Amino acid sequence: MSCFEKAGDIALVYLQEVDRAMVNTQSRPIKGIVPVLEMELTYFLEAALQSAYVAYFKKRNMVKGVKRIREMLRAMETRATRNFRMTIAKQLAEVLLHSLCEDSYWNPFSDPPPDLNTEESESTLSVSYTLTTGPQLYQGDDLFCPRDIVEEALLLLLISESMANRDAVISRAPDQKKDRTISFQIASALYDLLSITLGRRGQYEMLSECLERAMKFAFDEFHLWYQLALSLVASGKFMWAVSALRECAKLHPNDPSIPLMAAKVCIGSLHWLEEGEKFSTSVTAMEEEAGEFLAKGYLGLGLVYSLQATEATLRSTQDNLHKKALKALMRAQSLDPDDHRVVLYLSLQMAFKRQISEAIEMLQAALKLQNDDMHSLHLLALLFSAQKHYQQSLEIIDMAINEYPESFSLLFSKVKLEAIHKGPDEALETCKHMLSMWQKTYISQFSDWDKESSLIEGAQIDKRSTLQNSVGEGTSAEKRSTLHPGFHEGESGSQRLSSIAASRMELAASEVSAQSTSMKNSPKHLSIILEQIWLQAAELFIQLQRTKEASFCIEEAASLFSVSHDVMFMRGRLAEVRGNLNAAKHFYDEALAMNPQSAKIMEHLGRALHKLGRSSLAEKVLRDAVQALSTSHEAWNCLGEVLQDTGRNEDAADYFLTALELEASCPVVPFTVIPREL
Repeated sequence: MSCFEKAGDIALVYLQEVDRAMVNTQSRPIKGIVPVLEMELTYFLEAALQSAYVAYFKKRNMVKGVKRIREMLRAMETRATRNFRMTIAKQLAEVLLHSLCEDSYWNPFSDPPPDLNTEESESTLSVSYTLTTGPQLYQGDDLFCPRDIVEEALLLLLISESMANRDAVISRAPDQKKDRTISFQIASALYDLLSITLGRRGQYEMLSECLERAMKFAFDEFHLWYQLALSLVASGKFMWAVSALRECAKLHPNDPSIPLMAAKVCIGSLHWLEEGEKFSTSVTAMEEEAGEFLAKGYLGLGLVYSLQATEATLRSTQDNLHKKALKALMRAQSLDPDDHRVVLYLSLQMAFKRQISEAIEMLQAALKLQNDDMHSLHLLALLFSAQKHYQQSLEIIDMAINEYPESFSLLFSKVKLEAIHKGPDEALETCKHMLSMWQKTYISQFSDWDKESSLIEGAQIDKRSTLQNSVGEGTSAEKRSTLHPGFHEGESGSQRLSSIAASRMELAASEVSAQSTSMKNSPKHLSIILEQIWLQAAELFIQLQRTKEASFCIEEAASLFSVSHDVMFMRGRLAEVRGNLNAAKHFYDEALAMNPQSAKIMEHLGRALHKLGRSSLAEKVLRDAVQALSTSHEAWNCLGEVLQDTGRNEDAADYFLTALELEASCPVVPFTVIPREL
């Protein structure tokens, strides 16, 4: 082994001397451009460089093998060793990723763990040799030193990638076919290793950037295109991902999983319903050749038609799309009766048509297939709330939250149920819990790279302990002042409960509000959740006639999204409660300009216009509201009130009856909160 190492060092010294002589020869040109001389690595030179570490690895001497490759990589590069360095860098990355665990790692400037120092490695360490002149090494004061396996493997692979891209053979000439194939195989192996390495750290955005550079190799190469598409999906670059998946579908037209992946992205992430329909149709067109994916194709079609029906404004169009959705979903169920999601979406489609009993019956079949599915439990709770069985609905929501304690969607529904069934005070407690849970989610996900958030977290520790003590005292005080459910609370008792809820919200808000200043680095979905929590709390305070606390919550939401239509709408609600109808109309107009299809905004705007005496305009706005959402019983009822005041009693009676019929099957939150994803 000593001879192998000595041969390798002599080869490095020789190649460095030859490279230096070549540079000196080219540094004295007299005229013109001197071509760069290239030197190939001969068989014996390559054998001399490889023999030592190959022999160590064959003897399972990991320590000496890794050390030997690291020493050769630290040697100054020559023209002849460029391709060799790329090869050994890739090989070292493979060894690190395949043969070492995180706890066994040691960096190039530290000693290996004791458990890796076998007797064989210790014996070989005792053998040494000396050379008069050793190979020149890269040296410096600020050299980067990897801290773990992933960092070193990533560094090695990025170096190898730059070399592979520099020497890439992309010519389509027939005589270059062999070299092009070799170049692609090297690049493909490198990008596979990069996918493994970056996937361990969840760095999919960086992986997608690396794979974009690989596209020079990817002409008619499905593997690299598919790797790129998956990395783009994982990194959230959905539009580019669909384009990459289209290219993959051209290369493998008989693979149904590719258009299904594209349909999933189009339906769920981009809301490109027409594109999703095209991709799903391409799967169903394969028929029996699609195999087990055929049911998924029909499921995708059913979801597209269902979403299109939700967005349609004409009643005839809605009915037609609902029928097509049901037909596609039933076909999917006949092909795959054990898929609980197909049965769930069938139940959801019946719920949209307000066939509540049939929807519950269908949903029970879905729960038999998957009894702990979050969306099935959520839908069941909403169906019971549509039947006004609020206690059963709350019990199901609590059961679902026990299974999925971090689901904000379930918690928002719980707030609505508690506000109706138990009162706003109880619902405020859940809002306080949601603020605390949001704070923990934000800190756990982003405190590592958001230093401002970490500093605020440390500053808030004492506040959190104070908060818990205050909540405990408030809870006992609430129990002492709680009356029997059969009696109405007196005015003083109600104010006491409201004060307790308000104080708790303010204490919880003091923490989260402080962190809102560092929200710039957080992803949009977390900001949206926090905004909705504040607005939900504001709505509860409005119900309690506590406008000061409601205003505070609205301002906190506005600090996250100042031009949000939800914020403008809630400002209108607050102005309406305060009796300032002109200001309320102004805010509703602003909200409607941002979200012109919102039936809820139209309904409140129509109500404000009616109070202002502008009945004709109120009627027009309310008719737009019932056209946008034909199941909104509030809009139908308000339209009936407007017509009654204008003397059209027969039409008003019809609208009141429609409102009563719709209200009898209305859930606490719309059924559309159940996500429809492939």
